Amino acid sequence: MSVDRAPPQEGKLGFLAQAAGQAFALQVCHSRAGFYIGTRDDEGLPFSRESAEYWGTEGEAAAALAGGAWTQRREP
Repeated sequence: MSVDRAPPQEGKLGFLAQAAGQAFALQVCHSRAGFYIGTRDDEGLPFSRESAEYWGTEGEAAAALAGGAWTQRREP
């Protein structure tokens, strides 16, 4: 399973994605910097990085998303 295809969190939309006129669900994403909470577009491409934090593992990022223990970025 690729972490880039982690299932989105139903009903939880990305603030920055919404500010850009899109309704994409929050999910755990991955970049060279680490794991983060973000959104992906309908084609599965990264759209927004919503969290200020990066985590070292997918599990840590997933736990932060599930528990609300993360900081929402307010600007891209």
